Amino acid sequence: MSRSSAVAYAIVLPLSLLALVFLPAGSISWWPGWIFITVLILAFGISALVLARVNPIIYRARSRLQPGTKRWDKVLLAIMLPAMVAIVPLAALDAGRFHWSAVPDWLVGLAYVALLAGIALTGWAQAVNPFFEPGVRIQSERHQRVVNTGPYRFVRHPGYLSALLLFFGMALSLASFWAVIPAAFASAILLLRTSLEDRLLQTELQGYEAYSRRVRWKLIPGVW
Repeated sequence: MSRSSAVAYAIVLPLSLLALVFLPAGSISWWPGWIFITVLILAFGISALVLARVNPIIYRARSRLQPGTKRWDKVLLAIMLPAMVAIVPLAALDAGRFHWSAVPDWLVGLAYVALLAGIALTGWAQAVNPFFEPGVRIQSERHQRVVNTGPYRFVRHPGYLSALLLFFGMALSLASFWAVIPAAFASAILLLRTSLEDRLLQTELQGYEAYSRRVRWKLIPGVW
């Protein structure tokens, strides 16, 4: 990533997050929103600094959808991403303005644990996997190989597990049950994407079938 791109990300993303939280909430003084934003910026900031040191090529790999991304994946992303983006403003509209939900404090705290676990897990997966791209494809020009270290020793798609933790963690850390609806919808699309990607890797990536026999679980150990 160029210096100018890094600066743009550092400015645009926090401003976008501020808008997604405080415009629906209707008040810049809504303190749960500030806690949420602070936690996200600190956690993702630390993760970004670590990745810049241990696996900097990940920024190029994740900068955009690369040529060869499967058409079905583009369709799934077009459906999933709006639902994912809707989680935060809907939660802020609920908890910050209209107070439709009554989420207990212990569940909010547990959601923050899930949120931080999701950020840590996706950072760990990206640190060991140079082929961690935003789109599904076989990266033949990069001589893609099976990655079986780090969290890939336990589940075959740790990045998707971290996304599930983030979806529900964002909704409930902002104390909104209503925001669980787009989180659940995005999660359903993600489960379909996981299944389709795993099937693709089984048939087209050398060594993946043997790896899948060693690591049985796609997302959640002991479940699926």
